Amino acid sequence: MQKTSDINVVETRALPSPATLLAELPKTEAQAEFVARTRREIHRLIFTDDRRFLLIIGPCSIHDLAAGRDYATRLAALAREVSDRVMIVMRVYFEKPRTTVGWKGLIMDPHLDGSHDIAEGLRLGRGFLRDVLDLGLPTATEFLDPITPQYVADLVCWGAIGARTTESQTHRQMASGLSMPLGFKNSTDGTFTAAINAIKAASQPQTFLCINLQGNASAIVTRGNPGCHVVLRGGSAGPNYSPAHIAQTEALLVKAGLPKSILVDCSHDNSAKKPELQPDVLRALLAQIAAGNPSIMGAMIESNLAAGNQPFPQPKEALKYGVSITDGCIGWDTTEKLVRELHGALAGRFA
Repeated sequence: MQKTSDINVVETRALPSPATLLAELPKTEAQAEFVARTRREIHRLIFTDDRRFLLIIGPCSIHDLAAGRDYATRLAALAREVSDRVMIVMRVYFEKPRTTVGWKGLIMDPHLDGSHDIAEGLRLGRGFLRDVLDLGLPTATEFLDPITPQYVADLVCWGAIGARTTESQTHRQMASGLSMPLGFKNSTDGTFTAAINAIKAASQPQTFLCINLQGNASAIVTRGNPGCHVVLRGGSAGPNYSPAHIAQTEALLVKAGLPKSILVDCSHDNSAKKPELQPDVLRALLAQIAAGNPSIMGAMIESNLAAGNQPFPQPKEALKYGVSITDGCIGWDTTEKLVRELHGALAGRFA
């Protein structure tokens, strides 16, 4: 018989079911309590009059677990220092969307060699999330593949849907069933409408195809996610965090019947993809807050042990410790100073 399927498939590798991996690397009672509590706190920061500032900060992506743990240990200490005014959540990003081709993240290629050992990537990712939680540090990640959440989402405190996938029905449906507060980024052209439509869709009940914890194809029925909000990250037309852009976003949210709650990504097109400009974006947001804007509730910053990024692929032994292999980041010294500056600048909100 003429073959009509899998013509371009070279290999099919079975993965452990989500239930198997969760049993192999279970969360502790303390981790479960911490995730649930911090999700509630983040929700209050986004949607109520809690005056603390939500700061999602950390490496563009995790590729070196040792360096990632080093960073997390430093960030946990800094987070405790500023916790009265700033709630720090660490970026723990394992999936990277690619415009064309490139390294797709720790889960998809954990050995950084093109072997795509996804089963090991899922194990390493889940183990790393547990390590970060044990430091008393909330976790944040971007959800890209709709199956990945079944393996790791129970250890994630805040989630994101990226600019390239905000318009995707698959991701809006997936978001409706996720259990944490979640930010939808504006489209890559810098407009806000798709993100606002995504929030409305994800807040409603949805039914869609996915897998269950046993790994079986299933119809997933959700109640809708009440924790979705907008993330401004700039676009091809330039930054979108100015007072005029914030006011425009507020008006669109009100028109859609949504809370005026805005998180700004200081990286990507908001800083012209120049990581060293991220502090300037944060300072501009603080100026708006000082002038009385109540809608800006948080920011996102890409930060690592060392500044910049390094080309990849290249031999793993040639990689510099603590330097991003995806987007450029600010270094630790700048991070520490900036977080303390943020903490000081917010003093007036708590006077």
